[in-house]
Amino acid sequence: MALPSQLTALLSFLILSLFATSSTCDAQNEGILNAEIGRLNNQSLLWGPYRPNLYFGIRPRIPKSLAAGLLWAKVDNYVQVQDSFRYTCEQNEGMAGYGWDEYDTRKGGVQHIHDAGNMIDITTEFVKIPGGGHGGSWAARIKGEPRDDAPPDLKTTVVLFLTSEALGEALEVAPDGDETGFEGDVTFVGRSEALGDYKLVVAKGRGDHPKSDHPISPQRDLEKTMVQSLTVPTEHLWQAKQVLFQQLKTGVDEIIGEYGADNAPPPWQVYLLANKPSVGNAHLVQKVFEGSFEFDILFSSGSAGKDTTSEDLTREIKTTTEAFNDRFADVFAPQAPFNADKYRKFGRSMLSNLAGGIGYFYGHHVVDRSYAPEYEEENEGFWEETAEARARRQEQLEGPHELFSSIPSRPFFPRGFLWDEGFHLLPIADWDIDLTLEIVKSWYNLMDDDGWIAREQILGDEARSKVPPEFQVQYPHYANPPTLYLILEEFTERLQKTNGSQHAGKEEHLSEYPVLESAHVDNPSLGIEYLRSLYPLLRRQFLWFKKTQFGDIKSYDREAYSTKEAYRWRGRSVQHILTSGLDDYPRPQPPHPGELHVDLISWVGMMARSLAKIADFVGLPEDVQEYNKVFDGISHNLEDLHWSESAGCFCDATIDDFEEHTLVCHKGYISLFPFLLGLLQPDDPKLGKLLDLVGNEDELFSPHGIRSLSQKSEFYGTDENYWRSPVWINMNYLAIVQLRNYVLQPGPYSHKAKELYVKLRKNVVETVYQSWEETGFAWEQYNPETGKGQRTQHFTGWTSLVVKVMAMDDLSWWTGSHPRDEL
Repeated sequence: MALPSQLTALLSFLILSLFATSSTCDAQNEGILNAEIGRLNNQSLLWGPYRPNLYFGIRPRIPKSLAAGLLWAKVDNYVQVQDSFRYTCEQNEGMAGYGWDEYDTRKGGVQHIHDAGNMIDITTEFVKIPGGGHGGSWAARIKGEPRDDAPPDLKTTVVLFLTSEALGEALEVAPDGDETGFEGDVTFVGRSEALGDYKLVVAKGRGDHPKSDHPISPQRDLEKTMVQSLTVPTEHLWQAKQVLFQQLKTGVDEIIGEYGADNAPPPWQVYLLANKPSVGNAHLVQKVFEGSFEFDILFSSGSAGKDTTSEDLTREIKTTTEAFNDRFADVFAPQAPFNADKYRKFGRSMLSNLAGGIGYFYGHHVVDRSYAPEYEEENEGFWEETAEARARRQEQLEGPHELFSSIPSRPFFPRGFLWDEGFHLLPIADWDIDLTLEIVKSWYNLMDDDGWIAREQILGDEARSKVPPEFQVQYPHYANPPTLYLILEEFTERLQKTNGSQHAGKEEHLSEYPVLESAHVDNPSLGIEYLRSLYPLLRRQFLWFKKTQFGDIKSYDREAYSTKEAYRWRGRSVQHILTSGLDDYPRPQPPHPGELHVDLISWVGMMARSLAKIADFVGLPEDVQEYNKVFDGISHNLEDLHWSESAGCFCDATIDDFEEHTLVCHKGYISLFPFLLGLLQPDDPKLGKLLDLVGNEDELFSPHGIRSLSQKSEFYGTDENYWRSPVWINMNYLAIVQLRNYVLQPGPYSHKAKELYVKLRKNVVETVYQSWEETGFAWEQYNPETGKGQRTQHFTGWTSLVVKVMAMDDLSWWTGSHPRDEL
C-alpha cells in the first residue's frame, strides 16, 4: 500500500535514527515506531470483503459500523424468483465455481462468480484507495455477463443492501431522485465515530433495461434505480434476504390488489421495490438490467479530502492486478514439475481465495462453564451424559468478542476455527507476515483468565444461524490442536535470520523504509516486542494445556521416563474426539480415563519446542530450561508410552481389563504424529519404520496422497468415513514438509525420504488441481481411490496449502550427494 510521502519520510527517519541516540531515546523511538506501524497496519487493513459468508460483502474491522452486501436474481418468471436470489454463499446453489482470482488483503482484487443457475457470470472488483485517515476510501465495480446458454434478453435484478449497525448513526439519501426513482447516481451520506464523515455513491452504471407497456410503468420505471429506506431492529440487520422478501411481498400484494393476478406486470417489474428513500439504518438499492451490465460503488472518506471516482477505481484495479501477479511470481513461483501457466493460475486462485476468506466477526458466543471442575473426566462412565449432567448445564452468552480470522469454507464454515487457523496462516505468512501477526493477536485476545480459547468461534446470531444447536456450546476444558505455534515458530526463525542472533547489533538490520507486509521481520525491534507482548498469553495457554489435558501415569503404575508428560483429549465420546480435530478417527474402545493420546502429546511437544525458542529470544533463560525439560520428557515418553515395535508405529494407549497399560494401534495419521511435527531425529530407527508405513500402498500411500487410515484397518471407510480413509491436505502438507526436512539433513533415511517427497508432492498437487479444474472448487478432502473432491466445496482453507507445496524445491534431481549446499 502506498504511504503519504511525509509519513514515509517520518518513519524512515525514525528507523534510521532509532539506535543513534541514548537508551532512553531508543525506548521512546521504538515505542513511536511500534505505534505508527500499528496504526498504518490498521489503516491498510480496516476495510475489506470481511463478510466472507456472502458472495460479496464489505465491512470494516469495527464492531458496529457501515456494511454492504450484494444480492442478485434472474427475474424472467414469477415462480423461481425467490429461489434464484443469491446472497449468502451456499453449497448447492447452481454455481459453476466462484472466488477471487487475484486478491491482496491490503489492496483488493477481482472475484468471478459463475452463476450457472441464473445463467450469468458476476464479476466483483474491489480496491482500497489510500489517503487521509479512517482507513482511507474504497471502491467496487459490479459486472454481469450472460453465460453462453442464457437468452439474449436475460433479465437480472441487482440489489445492494446497505446497513449502519451503530445506534444513532443512520445513513441519509441525498435528494437527487424523484418519486419514481433515481435517473443518475444515488448518493448516501453518513457520519460515525469510527469512520468520521463519509459518502457512498452507487453509480448509474451501464447496461440496457427491460421495457414494459404495463400501466404501472410510470411509477416503476425500469430505467431508474430504486431506493427503499428502512429502520430495522439491529439484531435483524444481517438478514438481508428476509428484509428484501418482506418488502417485495408488500409491493406484490399492492400490485395484485390494484391490477389483479391476470393483469399483473411482467415479473421483472413485479419484483421491483417502490422508490421510498429516507433516513434509516437499512437501505435497499435496486437496479434491473437486460443482458450485460456494470456499475460502481464508490466510498469516500471525508478525511481523504477528495471524492473517489470511477477513474480512480479503473486505475487501481489495473495496478492492483499487475502488482498481485508480479508479487505472486516472486513469493510463490511454482517449481518443477509445476512451473507451467496452468499451475500459476491455479496457485493465484488458491492463495486469493484463502486471503479472500478472511473475515471480521463480532458478537457473543455460547459457553457452558458448569463442567469446569471436572477436567479430569476421571470416572469410567465419564463419556455417558446422564440426566443429572444435563440438568447441571449452565449455557450462557459470553462476550461480545471480536475476531479477525481466515475461515475454512465460505458456504459451510464461515467462522473461525482454532486448529484450522494455524494451517491457513502458513501461506499467508509467506505473503504478508504482519497480516498474519494481526490474526494471531486477534485469536489470543480471546483467551480467558485460565488460558482457554474456544476452539470454534460462533460469534453472534448470523454465525449461529449456520450451526446446529448441539454444536454451538463451547466448553472451557475442551482443547484443540495448537497450530498457531507453527506460525510463531516460523516467525521466530525468520526473525532470527534477519537479526543474525538476539545479541546482534540491531542497527545493522534496520529497513530503510517501512514495508507493512514485513515490518515485524525487517525491523527486529518490532518483532521482539511483538513476541514479548504475546509471550505471557502463550505461556498461560501452555500451562492450561498441561493442567486440563494431562494424562494419568501414576494411577496405573505405568513405566515411563517422565511421570508428568502424558496427555489425553477431553471431550471424548464413543465415536468421536471432536477436540482432536480428527473427529471420528478410531480410538481405544470403550473410552477410558486412563487413555493417552499420541497426537496430543506430540502437539504439546511442539508447543514446548516453540516456546523454548521464543523464551530464548525474549531473554527468559529459566523458562527455556523449563520447556526443554518438558520436551525431553515428551521425547522419551513417546517411546515409553506410545511406540509399538511390533506395529512399527506410534499408538494411542489405554488400560485393559487387567488394569494394565496397553497400546491400541489404528495405523494412519495418528500413528505418524511425532514424524509430522518433526519430533524425531534423522537417525532414529523409528523414523525409518514410519517412512515404510507412509510409503506402503497397501496401507497409507495412494495415488492422491496419504490416506487418513490404513486400508487394512477394519474401520477403513466405515460409518461417517470422515477421517477413516479420505486424503486431507493439511496432514499431507505436514508430511511433505518433514520429508523435505529429512532429505536435507544427513541421515540413513534421506534416500527414502526423497523418494516419498517427490511422489507425494506430485500426487497431492495433481489431485487438488485436477478436481479444481473439473469442478471449479477446492474441496475439504479427497477420495483416496478416485482423487475426487468431496464433502465441503469451496474449502479454500487448509487445502490452499498446495500453494506452498508447489513452491517447494523439486528434489527429483538428487541422486546421492547431500542437497542442502546445492539449494
